[in-house]
Amino acid sequence: MKRLLHRTNAIWLALLAATALTTWLGEHAGAQGLGAGAAVVVMALSAGKGCLIVLDYMELRHAPALWRRLLLGWLAAVVLLVLAATLWPR
Repeated sequence: MKRLLHRTNAIWLALLAATALTTWLGEHAGAQGLGAGAAVVVMALSAGKGCLIVLDYMELRHAPALWRRLLLGWLAAVVLLVLAATLWPR
């Protein structure tokens, strides 16, 4: 019997939901004064999406640990730099 929801499809749906939430936050958070909090949530969603893409779509979940560490470390560094630049006092 076929499974209706394969892992790849479930991840794709999670990526769509995270993208929709990110878009909604980008549209509505500024109007409600949630700038810093929304930025943290958006960057957390981006990091989660990046991890799913690296591990599952790029198929590095079962790759050598060095490749996973390099790409996930790069992702973490970029997310932290963008978050720091966003929250840096003006």
